[in-house]
Amino acid sequence: MSLPRTLAELMTEALIMEIEAAQRYSEFADAMETHNNLPVAELFRKMALIEGKHAEQIMAQMGWTTTPVTTGKRIWEGFEAPETTPGDEVHYLMQPYHALELALAAEERAERFFGRLADEAKSEAVKSAAREMQQEEREHVELIREWMARVPPPEAGWENDPDPPRYTD
Repeated sequence: MSLPRTLAELMTEALIMEIEAAQRYSEFADAMETHNNLPVAELFRKMALIEGKHAEQIMAQMGWTTTPVTTGKRIWEGFEAPETTPGDEVHYLMQPYHALELALAAEERAERFFGRLADEAKSEAVKSAAREMQQEEREHVELIREWMARVPPPEAGWENDPDPPRYTD
């Protein structure tokens, strides 16, 4: 992990995180539509829109009209950005509650990530922006928890497919 030295570096990486999260949620929505799981597809589309709006807000806040060029050196550890949900966590029979669990985990990771950046930043501008982004992620966590309170958790056996795929050669 490489700490951002400037506000522009931080916001560029935050923009990349939001764009990647929006793309992943769109991919999940497409997959759920393919499997005719429309309630979960709709929820993932909403999440993609929310992440896309966050990206637009960063662009507007920074006065950018095009996505800035990056060094390719990420400020997070690992392959996936903290707010990006790993693709292998999606099941074609998942229910809205599962989608919200994935979104909650991603927002919590992003909140912790920005908190750690704020703690370790050398620049006051970076420290302040990271705290602000941490607070935004905390608000997203609360929003998702509110949604989860309105969605029933899945019943036992939800993953049992009454019509499993058949593979023939």
